[in-house]
Amino acid sequence: MSRTGERVFGIWEVPPLIADLISNLSGRSRALLGLPASATSSDLAVLAELILSRRGEVSGALLAESMVKAYAAAPLERRQEFLRLLLTDFGVDTAALDKVVEAYRTEPDAAAAGALHAASEPRRQELFRRINFAPGGTATLVQMREVLLDMLRAEPQLKPVDDDFCHLFSSWFNRGFLRLRQIDWKTPANILESLIRYEAVHEIQGWDDLRRRLQPEDRRCYGFFHPQLEDDPLIFVEVALTDHIPTSIQDLLAEDRHISPAEKATTAVFYSISNCQRGLNGVSLGNFLIKHVVAELNRELPRLETFVTLSPIPGFAAWLAREEEGDIGEAKAIARTVVGAPGWQDDQQALARAEHMLPPLAAHYLLEARRGDGRPLDSVARFHLGNGAMVERLDFLGDRSMRGMRQSHGMMVNYLYRPNDIEKNHEAYAETGRVAAQPSMRKMARNIRLEEYRE
Repeated sequence: MSRTGERVFGIWEVPPLIADLISNLSGRSRALLGLPASATSSDLAVLAELILSRRGEVSGALLAESMVKAYAAAPLERRQEFLRLLLTDFGVDTAALDKVVEAYRTEPDAAAAGALHAASEPRRQELFRRINFAPGGTATLVQMREVLLDMLRAEPQLKPVDDDFCHLFSSWFNRGFLRLRQIDWKTPANILESLIRYEAVHEIQGWDDLRRRLQPEDRRCYGFFHPQLEDDPLIFVEVALTDHIPTSIQDLLAEDRHISPAEKATTAVFYSISNCQRGLNGVSLGNFLIKHVVAELNRELPRLETFVTLSPIPGFAAWLAREEEGDIGEAKAIARTVVGAPGWQDDQQALARAEHMLPPLAAHYLLEARRGDGRPLDSVARFHLGNGAMVERLDFLGDRSMRGMRQSHGMMVNYLYRPNDIEKNHEAYAETGRVAAQPSMRKMARNIRLEEYRE
């Protein structure tokens, strides 16, 4: 029994907390649901029980629509309460599972195995599927997971609920449902506004800055869209078309930069990739995006030979700040004294020392420093290496912005996507964690000479 209602007329009687939800249904719709004429509800858990209790598609759709409206109207604390109840009240029906387990032990045939599979599924997964039928249901579920992600650090016991969201999202947002669209200056304003809002790597400074990134002939932008979120990109990538591999994001985005004819470009630079839906964190989207953008650009501009990123190294400064034993630890400590001085990048002597010290340490960080699972520490490195790129080159002071100096002391990296090597690199990384890199980068990472750091 639900904690918030009593059984009446064969379904749940619901508390009158927000009267304009189910009460706004037509009389015919309320009769179809078996609700008394005065029935009202904003209680999310009760609505969830109602949704799961119905077998008819029409009644289920009506209730799912009420759930979408109720969730939108609920304050944050009520949303959080509901997400906790998804763990405690909408898990596996253990009594039903015990029965099918016993039946499988008695007669372990295909039918019994199917029944066991169905009974072991948490009730909340079916609830999510039914909510997804409602207009706005997909967006509501993504928003639910956003709230859940904020709760997980303090309440890690909610992870099974997050696992169920991820399980369903990985199916609903697979490549077969996604549409690649080019975004340009003629794209509807509401989508362009979302680019400004969601840009996570290099902040877009208003409409003029956005125009410089979209309108010139040597710029491209592509995004993945889902049929249920047509006006809101899931992820987008900004591309610069050049005749060289750039070493500085300031030069690439400068207001007075030279605009090159697109047909003469030999290099496509992916300089910013931003996820727009935080509720889809962990759902693989970027790898599909890059592969398809490479194919799209190849069709449009067959002269393109090089596909490369100009990427931040967001974890480098934090890694450099951590104490460590051995030669690497001493080299890090010496480098910290240089980049820890205020205004070091404007002091010629400090600048020369930093240019000598930082690249080898950054190479070591990207290629050798690992998490407990054996993967690279850096999140951007994991993304591109997992997609089949290789570490091509480091760029000293490639990003002089406040964020770039804070996160990586200005260091940036070029990841190279060679179309013929993408699958090979991806498989090696997925199977063994091997990082593809230029020999010069690997040598730099493994041969840090401590005597060269000491004065």
